[in-house]
Amino acid sequence: MTISGSAKLAGVMGWPVGQSLSPALHGYWLAEHGIDGAYVPLAVRPEDFATVLEGLKRAGFRGVNVTLPHKQAAFALAARHDPASAATGAVNLLVFGDAGIEGRNTDTAGIGAALAGALGPDGMKNRAAVIWGAGGAARAAVYTLSGMGAGEIHILNRTRARAEALAAALQPLGAVRLIAGGFEDWKPAAAGAALLANTTSAGMKQAPSIDLPLEALPAEAAVMDVVYNPLETGLLARARQLGRRTIDGLEMLMHQAVPAFAAFYGATPRVTPGLRAALEKALGNG
Repeated sequence: MTISGSAKLAGVMGWPVGQSLSPALHGYWLAEHGIDGAYVPLAVRPEDFATVLEGLKRAGFRGVNVTLPHKQAAFALAARHDPASAATGAVNLLVFGDAGIEGRNTDTAGIGAALAGALGPDGMKNRAAVIWGAGGAARAAVYTLSGMGAGEIHILNRTRARAEALAAALQPLGAVRLIAGGFEDWKPAAAGAALLANTTSAGMKQAPSIDLPLEALPAEAAVMDVVYNPLETGLLARARQLGRRTIDGLEMLMHQAVPAFAAFYGATPRVTPGLRAALEKALGNG
């Protein structure tokens, strides 16, 4: 569809950004709702982030989504924060307004919806989880699992100090017990876990997937990967072969985009089988 000179504009900022499926996702909803608007990929180097952000605001953009490696820089540049971004210290959505830039974290909503859809709303209540990674998505996962009533969360990272720093920063979230560790702590952490969530970019496209011995997980445990390109990462393929439940990154992506689309274009879209089919086709899986 064509757009006019008064089109509502938004986009996604990342470096790189060519792998992002967000333009296809938002484009699907723009067409479905008949909205005069556009959503564009914006490849922005880290050193140019603040300058480009100001330029987009001046050019009339409604806001932008933010992906790697900009999530924590986005947090620092926001004048205000929603509760999720304030608690996690990470932002994936910037909304431009007269009162300045508001930072929001919708990754939490995406992770929560994906987990609830696969495990049920109480599927993690009083259960243990293992999170691999210590970046922005890990922060969102800890926040979400805490809200779902998880009893214990192991945060593991190849650099143990990063996991320890994240656990210390997020410990005030609630009653959930946070335990930091490294690769060597995987087997004891996995033994009682109901969920393993990979929150790193490992497994994306040609990058190697994380090589964790998944046999250490209980037979009923689920494995989630925030990577959606490819749709089935090496981690998820190995989990499926072992009979573990799997949750792919496309579920998180679709659900985290709902509040972003509403903020940009003023309409609340729905996550449907048709949307998923279109995105799988865009990934080359349809």
